[in-house]
This record gives sequence, C-alpha cells and structure tokens, in this order.
Amino acid sequence: MTVDYSAIGATILAIIIIVGWSFSWVVHIISLCYGIRHLHKKLEPPVPADGLPGVSVIKPLTGVDVNLKSNLESCFNQCYPNYELLFCVQDDNDPAILVVKSLIESYPKVDAKLFIGQKDVGPNGKINNMVSGYEAAKYDLIIISDTGIKMTPNSIYDMVWSLEPDVGLVLQMPYCATRKGFGAVYQQVYFGTMQARNCLSANAVNINCSTGMSSMLRRDVLDKAGGLAEFGQYLAEDHFIAEAIRAHGYRVVLATTPALQNSGNTSLSDFHKRLVRWSQLRISMVPTLIVIEPVGESIVLGVLASWATMFLFDASPLAFFLSHLLVWFLFDYILIRIVENGPLPFSKFEFVVAWLMREVLSPYIILVSHLNDHVVWRNKKYRIRWGGKVEVPISNKLEKVEVAA
Repeated sequence: MTVDYSAIGATILAIIIIVGWSFSWVVHIISLCYGIRHLHKKLEPPVPADGLPGVSVIKPLTGVDVNLKSNLESCFNQCYPNYELLFCVQDDNDPAILVVKSLIESYPKVDAKLFIGQKDVGPNGKINNMVSGYEAAKYDLIIISDTGIKMTPNSIYDMVWSLEPDVGLVLQMPYCATRKGFGAVYQQVYFGTMQARNCLSANAVNINCSTGMSSMLRRDVLDKAGGLAEFGQYLAEDHFIAEAIRAHGYRVVLATTPALQNSGNTSLSDFHKRLVRWSQLRISMVPTLIVIEPVGESIVLGVLASWATMFLFDASPLAFFLSHLLVWFLFDYILIRIVENGPLPFSKFEFVVAWLMREVLSPYIILVSHLNDHVVWRNKKYRIRWGGKVEVPISNKLEKVEVAA
C-alpha cells in the first residue's frame, strides 16, 4: 500500500489554514465586544481621599503644520484642575517656538514651560527631545502627547479615571480627528478598522499593543526601569516602556476615549511610509510577525481559506472568498462606528473605497518593509537590530537646554 504523503501534507496544511481563519474571526468578535463594553464610557467622577493627582503633560514638538496651533491650544483647555504643560523643542530655530510662546501668553493661568534643546541619550530623537521636560516634571503622573494629537477637554481626566493602584500605564487608542480630503478618510479607516481591531483585542487579553501617541505613565515605576532616558536606544520606545512597566507588576490599560491624530499632513505617500516603518519595527521586536502579519490580512487569508475549503469540502472558492470579504467588511464597518461613537463623518462610498484600498495595499506595505534594510524616520536612516535596538545615525548632537517659562 502506497502512502500519499503529499495528500496528507496538503490536508494538514488546509486544516491549519482553517484553524487560523477561524481564529481571525475570534479576534474580530473580541474587538467588537471589548469596544462596545469599554470605549466611550460615561465617566463617573472619581473621589480619591486626597483629591485628583497632579499631571505633567510632555509635548515633544518639531516643525509647524496648519493644525499645530489648534492641537496645542487643546492642551490649554483641559477640564482638569491640576496639571502642567511641558513643551519640548529640540532646535532654537524651530518655528514651533513662536506658536508655543504665543499660547503661553494667551493662557497665563495655565502652568506651562518651554524647553529648547535636547540631551543625547540614544538614537531616538523623540526621547532626546523629551528628557529635559521629563526631568523637570513636578508630578508623578506623566502624559506623553505627540505633536499631532488634538486633546479633547476631558483627555487628562479620562486617563486619570482609568488609573487604578495596579495600573502603571494608560494608553489612548490611536484614531483620527475628522479632516478634509481622501487621505484623511483613508487614515481614519485604517485606524478605525485594522489598527482598532488589533489594539482592542490585544488589550482585552492583556497582550502588549502599546502605541506612544498619547499615554499616561507612573514616573516612579518608569524610574525603576532606568527612567525615560533608558529607552532612547529604541525607536519603538512605547513598546519597551510598556514591557518595562509590566515587568514591574503593573497593568497596561486602555483609556475609554481614543487619541485624535490631527496632523495637517494627509498625504497618502507619507502615511504609507509610516506604515512601512511601523511594520519594520514590529518585525524586529517580534520576528514571528514575519509569517503572521501577511496571512492575517483579509485578502491573503481569504485566498488561503478559499483553497482550504475547496480542498477539504469541495466548496466553491470564489463564493467562499467573496463571502469572506463581505463579512470582514461588515465587521470592520461596525467596528469603526464603535470607535467613532456614532455615524461616520464621511460617506459610505468613501468608506468602501478607502477600505478596499487599505486591504489591497496592505500586502504591498508588508513586502516593502521586508525589502528595506533600514528605517527612515524624520529624514534620518536607522539600521534596526533584532530585539528593537537601533544603530545611532550620524547627526549633530545638541547638549544645551534652555527653559522659557
């Protein structure tokens, strides 16, 4: 009797694909359920014995875009009684300095300071920029808010509300403010579907899916891990900060409202460069994603699952593939409505086009990330090592830091 090993191998492969395909739907369902249960909660006022804790907000800045002033002004209009703003600019010729100074003059009652210059603690320019503000912070709770983030009036309050004694880091899930143009719609669809699905499902099962666009951490916990400067050796400092806080026995949780990215740049090509960089960083930190990421995309997974069902059950591959895409599309549409907390600010047609474009281009983005042997960030090239560390680029080092009240 001859054993057909090729048929046995194909059967095993088909079963593995079906199991993986089924798991992807579990991820969808977890993200939907967790999003409904967690996002946009009605916050009840916390009543700590000693009042609301003070919060230091660090805002690293570089350059100016059309939305910078409104983004920074949102920091001055927080419905929170006890906070300070620490703006960090690495170059004394940066035009962002004038914007910050004008806002400080317009809001004299808000405790705000401007730090000009950087300390070289590693290849990560963002960390170099923030170290001076971090060291000068008055409070134990530190919020790091990227330059392109527009805070809602309750942003600080929401993150403090999410804090519990065993929580060391509170993240705001990245999303987008409503802006004009198809590029803005495309970004909003990306963060409201694929990114939201991964972020919500990971946090629901306590997997590190940290993004540092807007987060609040306990300074005393981070100091045990070497302080902020310790993470200047990584480009994906947010991931390693979360890992360090978890290693000290604290939880990482999501705030109930997303972080609203509001950069004036909605260029598709620039956004794709960001996606390539993020993919490269993820792969360097978690090498198993080299295999998992491509097969987790709707089109690639749909093609594989269509073949598997045809092989195992003699089902029509075309009918299966189209049904697979339709249900995936509907789940993503429901999810982005949950993240948006209501009707979408753009048409259903725009959603369909942006969704299809993201799904079709995603395998290409992953392929490009594999073909490049370096990461480009802020006009500098970095070579990533396995484990997430990067080689220091050749650059001028600024040591002097000035403080403008």
